[in-house]
Amino acid sequence: MRGGRLELQGLRRSFGGIVATNDVSLDFAAGSLSAIIGPNGAGKTTLFHLITGLLAPTAGRVLLDGEDITGRNQQVIVRRGIGRAFQVANLFPSFTVAESLAAAILTHEGRTANLFRAFPPTDIVGRAGEVMELCGLQHLAGAPARQLSHGDQKLLDIALALALDPKVLLLDEPTAGMGPDERWRMIGCVHRLWQARRMTLIFIEHDMDIVFRIAETVRVLRYGTVLAQGTPEQIRQDPAVIEAYLGSEHALQAAP
Repeated sequence: MRGGRLELQGLRRSFGGIVATNDVSLDFAAGSLSAIIGPNGAGKTTLFHLITGLLAPTAGRVLLDGEDITGRNQQVIVRRGIGRAFQVANLFPSFTVAESLAAAILTHEGRTANLFRAFPPTDIVGRAGEVMELCGLQHLAGAPARQLSHGDQKLLDIALALALDPKVLLLDEPTAGMGPDERWRMIGCVHRLWQARRMTLIFIEHDMDIVFRIAETVRVLRYGTVLAQGTPEQIRQDPAVIEAYLGSEHALQAAP
């Protein structure tokens, strides 16, 4: 499935007197690879919640390929083509990696009856295998999800979202809690997935080395508003971003 264009128009979300997201307007081109960065409390995860329907905005709109999906049911938004990594521990912990992917596909297609018949159906096996290969999980096909390492569980999170063939894939800190080797393995997988599928991929990340290495465009949030957006090099040299978030050491480093 080709990537979709995601437009955010004046998104605002307040919790009582606290404004978490304030008039955020962003346009993510179809097939683009973007990072969202900013200090803790900048509104990054809230923004993802608004896009995926977990929260309804106080004001503003979310459009996917021109269709207004603002505040729609989460399942409807997934079916329209916006995917977000699942939390493996809350899904199919006793299932193997291959069974977890098959179950996600069947649930997405409304074929839950197949979970209680011959499982997994033969027409799903090939699709699950393709996703495992893309994510480098084929050697763990028979391993129960709950027994995977932290890094492999995060990869399965992404694989489960990818199995639904999204137009737009959102990743919230995909390398969180990982050591250096695991982080680069994860981000290498993310980049390969984007190259293979050309979906619109948006990720939140605090590791600036990763952000500047793979993102085409970087958006910076601060206090719930858009502080800056541009190429990694433009963001690296932006005085407002340096002062608010990056610090001088990132501005002085040459791009990798």
